[in-house]
Amino acid sequence: MNKLQQYLTSELDALRAKGVFRRPRVLETEQKATVVIDGHEVITLSSNNYLGLTVHSHLREAAIKAIERYGVGSGSVRTIAGTMSLHNELEEKLAHFKHTEASLTIQSGYATNLGVINALMQEGDIIISDELNHASIIDGTRLSKAQRKIYPHKDMAGLRRVLEESQSAAKVMVVTDGVFSMDGDIAPLPQVVELAEEFGAFVMVDDAHASGVLGQNGRGSVSHFGLDGRVALQIGTLSKGIGALGGYVACSQDMRDFLLQRARPVLFSTSHPPSVVATCIAALEILENDNSLVERLWENTHFFKRGLEQLGFNTGHSETPITPVIVGEGVLAMRFSDRLFEEGVFAQGIAFPTVPADKCRVRTIVTAIHTHEELSKALGIFEKVGKELKII
Repeated sequence: MNKLQQYLTSELDALRAKGVFRRPRVLETEQKATVVIDGHEVITLSSNNYLGLTVHSHLREAAIKAIERYGVGSGSVRTIAGTMSLHNELEEKLAHFKHTEASLTIQSGYATNLGVINALMQEGDIIISDELNHASIIDGTRLSKAQRKIYPHKDMAGLRRVLEESQSAAKVMVVTDGVFSMDGDIAPLPQVVELAEEFGAFVMVDDAHASGVLGQNGRGSVSHFGLDGRVALQIGTLSKGIGALGGYVACSQDMRDFLLQRARPVLFSTSHPPSVVATCIAALEILENDNSLVERLWENTHFFKRGLEQLGFNTGHSETPITPVIVGEGVLAMRFSDRLFEEGVFAQGIAFPTVPADKCRVRTIVTAIHTHEELSKALGIFEKVGKELKII
């Protein structure tokens, strides 16, 4: 056995010994509220399809028409021959939706964070980041030559201290998730923005789990707090609330022009295929004209969250459709997830290092297309398994 194989075997054996090794479950149907996974019909509470747009008829029709007119691929990167009229149309609609001068789409939300941070922040700059920010922000910061500083989660006194220590930097960026993906809590964005303005810094918000969820017609956390025009960079994904695939940055026109010249994912990866772009345009048209899906999402969220809390489950500090059910050790979280699946609910177990070792959990996400009947059935299964495993 060579050294590479020894390393892989050792790491995998360690995961198996801890009871947290997992193979991806396989979805065999559309991403609806009740699906077939690994041959089992289950109510899924692990999808980011917040508004149900992945299966919406308007998006299906838009994708088919785009394929018929433009083909299945763009054939190039944006800066050579891969900017189609559809790409420009989507970016104009995104900018209008986010109330910014411009926007730029990139291959994924993850790639957007890497590309924007790495292009913008250089040696002599400082990036100040919430300690629970998404892995893509952490990785983008590591790729940058800028200095990295961390403040305790949502601790504004801690942020002030770090800003005070960073006055000698050429540029200072404060970056935070809008909604934190593991705990479902919302960033104190007004205070973050006020502190950044006080110290001459600028703000970047990752709204992956806020787009389609918070704000006017799902515009995100900046809209939610009435901060239009005060946040330099709004990062988002097109794969969750929007229902398709990709990432974007909503920003000033100068920022867009700069990123077109410097952001490596834009320069070195093929642009989105026409069908994906068309579905994103269709999704924005729905959000602009109809708030009913967002309203239904929140109605379902309140119903399910209230049910979990009444049963005695620990849902942490969740304020959004992301509702963790915190159980403690990783082995228990995985057993909980497995038993829920056996009984008819898919809620993925999350263990260390994604979350702290003593706060392992199953993470649930309610969508707009769940019915109260489905959610009530899911709550009954949570109660049965929770009592069986002595979680409640």
